[in-house]
Amino acid sequence: MRKVVAHLIITLDGVVVFDIVADTIMKLRDTEEVLADFFAKVAEEDAMLLGRVTYQEWADYWPNSTVEPFASHINKIPKHVVSKALAATPEGTWENATLVNGNLADTIMTLKRQPGKNIGIHGSPTLVESLLQADLLDELRLEIYPVVAGSGARLFHDGQAIKHLQLANSKITKNGVAILTYKAANNSKDA
Repeated sequence: MRKVVAHLIITLDGVVVFDIVADTIMKLRDTEEVLADFFAKVAEEDAMLLGRVTYQEWADYWPNSTVEPFASHINKIPKHVVSKALAATPEGTWENATLVNGNLADTIMTLKRQPGKNIGIHGSPTLVESLLQADLLDELRLEIYPVVAGSGARLFHDGQAIKHLQLANSKITKNGVAILTYKAANNSKDA
């Protein structure tokens, strides 16, 4: 069965939307060590889930982007856009996008049963948190940057159920980026 794997860039203080420190993070990310790990994981996916906000932000950027190899990857694979607010996809010239606005759990399970590689989630922190809470996320891959943003949207919000994850892989790069991959634990009996 296919896995749903989320890939997020995050600061030490848990910020995942980090305009204020974006330049610093991109300098730290733009190393062979960090990008090689990321692109090795991206090569393991052949479909993508995106939340509405990420989809709308990226729909104008990626079809014309020359940031390779991610531009070619994201532009060619099927994108499943999770939204109750959108009426249709694709937006602009971004092809291979379909709208998911029905039962999310049923859609995820249908996608997971189809033949293929992993289903990646990039960005889309609200979607990632929702999937984790619904026990639909198989892996959470975090690139944790040695930066404190001070403000910005966070991955996890107060008031959510306790979730237990198991560390599956860890790597600390020479420039201090921690790359941690967690597998979802059996959360049906939260302790």
